[in-house]
Amino acid sequence: MDGVNKMTLDILGLMTPLAGMISLIVAGYLSYSILKKPSGTTKMKKVSQDIYKGAMAFLKEEYKIMSVFIIGVIIALFLASFYTDLPRETALSFFTGAIFSALAGNIGMRIATHANVRTTEGVKDNIMSGLLTAFSSGAVMGLTVVGLGILGVYVFYVLFQDHSEVGSILFGFGFGASSIALFARVGGGIYTKSADVGADLVGKVEAGIPEDDPRNPAVIADSVGDNVGDVAGMGADLFESYVDSIISAVILAIIGISLSGFGENSEMYPFIIASLGIFSSIAAMIFVRGKNVYTAMRNGLFGSAIIFGSLSLIATFYLLDSFLPFYALLVGLIDGLIIGLSTEYFTSDQRRPAQKIAEAAQTGSGTNIIQGMSMGMYSVFIPSIATAVAMVLAYTYADFYGIALAAVGMLSTLGISLATDCYGPVADNAAGIAEMANLGDKVRRDTESLDAVGNTTAAMGKGFAIGSAAITALALIFTFVRSIEEASVTVELNITVPEVMAGLFIGGMLPFLFSALTLGAVGRAAGKMVNEVRRQFQELGILENKGKPDYEQCVTIATRGALREMILPTLLAVIVPVVVGIWKIEALIGLLAGATVTGFLLAIFLANAGGAWDNAKKYIEAGHYGGKGSFAHKAAVVGDTVGDPCKDTSGPSLNILIKLMSIVSLVFIPLFLEFH
Repeated sequence: MDGVNKMTLDILGLMTPLAGMISLIVAGYLSYSILKKPSGTTKMKKVSQDIYKGAMAFLKEEYKIMSVFIIGVIIALFLASFYTDLPRETALSFFTGAIFSALAGNIGMRIATHANVRTTEGVKDNIMSGLLTAFSSGAVMGLTVVGLGILGVYVFYVLFQDHSEVGSILFGFGFGASSIALFARVGGGIYTKSADVGADLVGKVEAGIPEDDPRNPAVIADSVGDNVGDVAGMGADLFESYVDSIISAVILAIIGISLSGFGENSEMYPFIIASLGIFSSIAAMIFVRGKNVYTAMRNGLFGSAIIFGSLSLIATFYLLDSFLPFYALLVGLIDGLIIGLSTEYFTSDQRRPAQKIAEAAQTGSGTNIIQGMSMGMYSVFIPSIATAVAMVLAYTYADFYGIALAAVGMLSTLGISLATDCYGPVADNAAGIAEMANLGDKVRRDTESLDAVGNTTAAMGKGFAIGSAAITALALIFTFVRSIEEASVTVELNITVPEVMAGLFIGGMLPFLFSALTLGAVGRAAGKMVNEVRRQFQELGILENKGKPDYEQCVTIATRGALREMILPTLLAVIVPVVVGIWKIEALIGLLAGATVTGFLLAIFLANAGGAWDNAKKYIEAGHYGGKGSFAHKAAVVGDTVGDPCKDTSGPSLNILIKLMSIVSLVFIPLFLEFH
């Protein structure tokens, strides 16, 4: 490497901490600007405050359980370091990853619960004012995630890059992030859907009142759930995808420089590319403008992709003297866009699939559900082909390193893509506040317009999260295989080996078992919510305006149900790969492959079917097939009720499951080698 390139690399190395700090500074500025906005009437403030208190109360209780888990894992990692080659620093990196993951979700949820009422107030002036407030709130989440993520990984890389076991230390950071993400996703998903199902089945279907009618006892719990599930949960989810993709690329560069052939710069390259993605996301936020709400959001997404593509092309050639790694990045970025657009097509109420589900509701809830399942299964086709092609192309361009780079490329503009996703629950809350505060038809219609776009962007966000999970999990699996080979251990990766096939079957089964646990958890918690709402309607005379609903009791039921039910699915993801890895490494590789394939497909099916059922209901509510209160509407509400835990609990949680099992396997490689 000549002097100019060495000096330039040192300067570019400073870009990473700078990008992380700038990201957090911009997030802080956006938070300040949101909090300076007017928050409306006293009644609006009261509703928003109730949502905030409920959300924080849930997180407080959730953190207590997480703390026990974190302490237990730290002790296990520390003890393992005495009997294996696992470095003791892994316990520290695990703790840091867990704290950063929880912090990212916490910050995003705090600002979201303050932005909802300000979005409602902004809509009073014009709809774009409300859009920008909700989007800025999502941007706080997005920029916090990428800022904390890149700083955390970079600091541990710099501190321990000369450590012989730097891989285990970085994997520990990813393990911490993934563990907290699964707790947040499963717990938040169970909470939000138990409240939503209770509010819909009793409020809409049985009592015939609007979704956000203040007489519905579960309405505050439902609004709280939007934040703990779709903001805190999604933030922690994509935080771990983001850091895991960078970690896998860096480690593959460390152990396979001769294989990749791109020289020493390949270690710093993922950091620099991720930094360019942060700058691209911040710059593209100026494109979120225009008269059409959805077009404004799309402008930001595509603008960031174009800026990032241009910058990374130059950086790739300059640093690695080859365009091949850029091509790997590009296929990952394109794969993400394809999955997002496919998700939009299959879930948007403006597209034929959701409209056909709405049409099927005319003959009852049964046909509505059948049509939704069919569309969900159809929707698996495009993402599967796109991801398969992306994987093969990325490998062709830059071997295993290229697959990791594809994951980095897909998540490169996470700062803005996560902003468009977390915009959704804020807009949903804003529409609910407009209804509960009796702000009139115009404000309600405008907030519902924002909410309708939010449903689509949230569905796209879930599709993007699942797609990024698949490609990140693939990168982690290949990192695991290369790490085993680096340890001079011979493994037979052949489907004729019984242990490999056994692993495939066990891995293929796990996403179904996990989904059964999470769906059943929502059903049990929702049953308690339904009974409570019915009790209040009967005993308190709420519908006759003789009494007031007890919102706090419903919040308590949702919180207890979620916290109780989230423990077993999370422990399953940690314990099973360790047990299988101790038994046979070949079986563990088969398990990871089987879980990734079935988890990816099942997650897309559940998320897209659920999103399509939801928007089919909204299509009817817009005045089609009889509109609100019609037979078709009641059937669509039942379909939406079935789809709720699919799209907001089981589906999104599966993408964390497949990554967590891979990162756990990487962390405990020294333990597995002791038994090999």
